[in-house]
Amino acid sequence: MNIRIIAYVVGMALNIEAVLFALPLVTAVIYGDSLIPFIIPAVICLAIGIPFTRKKPKIGSLYSKEGFVSTGITWIAMSLTGMLPFMIDGAIPSAFDAFFETVSGFTTTGASILTDVEALSHSLLMWRSQMHWIGGMGILVFMLAMVPLSGGTQMNLMKAESPGPSISKLVPKAQDTARILYSIYAFLTLLTGIVLVLLKMPLFDAICISFGAAGTGGFSVLNSGCASYTMAQQAVITIAMIAFGVNFQFYYLLILKRFSIAFSMEEVKTYFMIIVGSIALITINLVCHNVYDSVGRAVHDASFHVGSIITTTGFATTDVNLWPNLSQGILVLLMFCGACAGSTGGGLKVSRAILLFKSYVREARAILHPGIIKKVHMDGKAVDEGVIRATGAYFFIYMVITAAAILLVSLDHLDWPTTFTAVIATFNNIGPGLGEVGTVGNYSGFSDFSKLILSGCMLIGRLEIFPIMLLFMKKTWTKF
Repeated sequence: MNIRIIAYVVGMALNIEAVLFALPLVTAVIYGDSLIPFIIPAVICLAIGIPFTRKKPKIGSLYSKEGFVSTGITWIAMSLTGMLPFMIDGAIPSAFDAFFETVSGFTTTGASILTDVEALSHSLLMWRSQMHWIGGMGILVFMLAMVPLSGGTQMNLMKAESPGPSISKLVPKAQDTARILYSIYAFLTLLTGIVLVLLKMPLFDAICISFGAAGTGGFSVLNSGCASYTMAQQAVITIAMIAFGVNFQFYYLLILKRFSIAFSMEEVKTYFMIIVGSIALITINLVCHNVYDSVGRAVHDASFHVGSIITTTGFATTDVNLWPNLSQGILVLLMFCGACAGSTGGGLKVSRAILLFKSYVREARAILHPGIIKKVHMDGKAVDEGVIRATGAYFFIYMVITAAAILLVSLDHLDWPTTFTAVIATFNNIGPGLGEVGTVGNYSGFSDFSKLILSGCMLIGRLEIFPIMLLFMKKTWTKF
């Protein structure tokens, strides 16, 4: 285990976090908020980060094991320092609550313990939303776009942090890939913000909502969530959420004018088919139960919440606890599904669902025709058997952790919809669930123990299990 290079990566990330406090500091100056809640954490980050990065280790490559460990430690360290503004300000005095809120921000979950969001200062609201934007594409991917590291280090960090069953470079150099990803990410975020401002959304709201939609987080700046915005503004947010749930390789192919390859991506096509089908079913269900007076409003709200849930964003315009059981059931299934690999969305990922289904079909055919050897294909190419095995192993541990978390959180003796969907919503980085954690509820009713479990679920879910789980394995820390 190369401890020195791990310390270097963590230190560099903390230095970057110190710089990231600049935006909420500027916001504090504009709105007359206290600067202390952000100056102290920035100084602490630099006090830790600068000694770690003063001298770059001679052994500069970071292999797979170190890549996963560095990622896990970095996200925990940034969450611990990122929660300090809430505690110093006094807005969230409890360490458990502040950690929960911060982890929810960086993992783009959007689950909150706050009962009155509007009581927060503008600078803290900006910090909450900014955490979404940084965590959406990835803290370390952002670092790689800014700081040159050796090739092996770059790719192993991207593999450990990027969502999906596999990660590949868009161009030969991993740092160039990170820059391309963040360039596309920043452009789409800016575009979303500009359109919202043109639709007369307040500038502060537009910035925060754009950060949330881009990172597929769910922190809003109003107690009403997104319900107070106009239908046109909500429609733009819907489109933005769905757009950021698409594999970013799709956008890169469009930039290169490889339209036929882009539009033939199986995962992207399936993603949109699921969205359209879910909207249609929920709309019909809402209309049949007379939940809305007009079909147009039913389509509008169904589209918003389907886009919000499948992309694991978590924004809301209405109380889905009032929807019929079928509509709620569809939303719960979308919680498991998630968005595309290589997007800012969480969840199991559409690509994994496709691979699991095709693997099942292959095994069923093998039973009927034992002599046939058939490969699983995606986008016309045979999928490596290692990816198939990894997908099956991931799904197994995914279900085991989900079950264990549900049992632990159930010790709070809350109702079943609340307990079950709280775990699903945090593990898949969605935010709202059903019951007390529904779109008009929050997570304040859970015990500190459950909040810690749910915080762990958010981290494990965002980093796709292994970077966090490896931290607790003895063999991870052995020399060989």
